[in-house]
Amino acid sequence: MTDNNNPFSNLEENNKTASKKPKKEKVPVDYKKYFKSFVGILVAFVVFVIALANVYVVKEGEFKVIRQFGEIKDVKETPGLHIKIPFVQSVTTVPKYQMNYKLSEAEINTRDKRRIIIDNYAVWRVVNAKEMISSAGSLVNAGSRMEEFIYSVVRSELGQLDYNEIINDENSSRGSLNDQVTKHVNELLKKDNYGVEVVDVRIKRTDLPEENEQSVYNEMISERQSIAQKFLSTGDADKRRIEAETDREVREMLATAKKEASIIEAEGEAEAARIYNQSFSKDPEFYSLYRTLESYKKTIGEDTMIIIPSNSPYAKLLSGYLE
Repeated sequence: MTDNNNPFSNLEENNKTASKKPKKEKVPVDYKKYFKSFVGILVAFVVFVIALANVYVVKEGEFKVIRQFGEIKDVKETPGLHIKIPFVQSVTTVPKYQMNYKLSEAEINTRDKRRIIIDNYAVWRVVNAKEMISSAGSLVNAGSRMEEFIYSVVRSELGQLDYNEIINDENSSRGSLNDQVTKHVNELLKKDNYGVEVVDVRIKRTDLPEENEQSVYNEMISERQSIAQKFLSTGDADKRRIEAETDREVREMLATAKKEASIIEAEGEAEAARIYNQSFSKDPEFYSLYRTLESYKKTIGEDTMIIIPSNSPYAKLLSGYLE
């Protein structure tokens, strides 16, 4: 009998009933089916990884060089997405944009046998990656060959100039020299098919060896003083010439003015005499009196003593006798 008050009585009966039921047989797992699926997924993943690893992108401002067993097979320069053959081809990048190249300082001799140290830099770029790799092997080697050409051309060009023509601004031909160096270097690079182009070559700095600096500075000072003295002498000569020309022009102007004044004065006196004659001819006695009075005005002063006969016309006029 079961105890209604026991809460575990039903649980025990259920366990007894379950133990009496027949057990089901286990179905065997088909591992071959799962293995084939796994291998398929693994192969697909490996193929995806290999394909992804062999995809390359060509960007703006670069070349992509495709090599096959070390030999250049193709060069891509158009931007876009490409794929190479796995395990057979390799891809390297060559820049297409302009690059700066700092040349090593070099010592050269000028035409007047002066030694100077020059410091150059160049702006260059790769125009044909296949030619560059075929001729130089690498970008570093191409830069080294370009530096040799630049040094050779600069030494040749500066060797045809005097030191003063290089350092003096007024006599400097450096502007044209840079263009000439650029042109000649490009001709050499093109002749040997290096696949690179020099955009510009600039002489950044020119220095003297330490043992020559003071002597050159003294020579420059002496030259400047000579030029200054030449300017002073030329200015002084111009000053004297201008003063002489001005004095001559002034004398000519004064002489002309005096001549014209004399002519005008003579003409005025002649016109006055004509007017006087015309006026006084109308009354000769009045003219005689006027002339006499004018003579008194000029001859008689405050301390003038005149001794004349009492019966002279002059005395009669002074005494007021007019008949």
